[in-house]
Amino acid sequence: MTSVKTLRADGLETRARLKQAAQRLFALRGMEGVTVQEIVSAAGQRNNAALHYHFGSRRDLLKELVLDGAKLIDARRQAMLDQMEATQSLSLRGLIEALTYPLLELGEQTGQYTYIRMIASVQLTDRELLREAVGDMWNHGYRRCLEHLAELLPHIPPAILQQRLSLVGMYGSAAWAAWEAAMDSQLASRFWEPAHSVSNVLDTLQAMLEAPPSASTLALLAQPPAVRGA
Repeated sequence: MTSVKTLRADGLETRARLKQAAQRLFALRGMEGVTVQEIVSAAGQRNNAALHYHFGSRRDLLKELVLDGAKLIDARRQAMLDQMEATQSLSLRGLIEALTYPLLELGEQTGQYTYIRMIASVQLTDRELLREAVGDMWNHGYRRCLEHLAELLPHIPPAILQQRLSLVGMYGSAAWAAWEAAMDSQLASRFWEPAHSVSNVLDTLQAMLEAPPSASTLALLAQPPAVRGA
């Protein structure tokens, strides 16, 4: 009985080491820039079969890492939304914070500041993997935020708002990846060290969403999309 328990504990520890090593390497170099051997070596293992045994493939391991973080982020985000809805305190700033803070808090929760950069890399190279890993179940809080934002920004035409939400996602992804890298390095950062830095970035995200569209943008809104190669 004792030997079975020991093997089970060893297996869990091996999985944890592989996941921690892989997430750091994926964050720094992307999935295609990391080999199975490098993950196994970084985890202190000797045999490549360890990764295949526990996860199946490098891609399956990445999907599990994405899902691990998505579950924590969604739970925190939905709790924030529940609180705002219960107290009737929904606001544009509150929704931006609900989109942001669960992501920033993840490093402290897990003890590893690598998830944001890993996700940013996956978004650029394999968005299908994100859809496979997260699906509709673990992005419910994100979709709730978007629904509330649309309700709070009725003066922004839907087509423009949709583009702005994508821009906020791209800009936020780059900004928070830089923030995470600074937290991970544990070195002083002129940009992120001031107490107002994160809040100031949130200000710019809010401004991107609520700024009235210009007359030139509204005039172009009714025009058909440009044809490639024309």
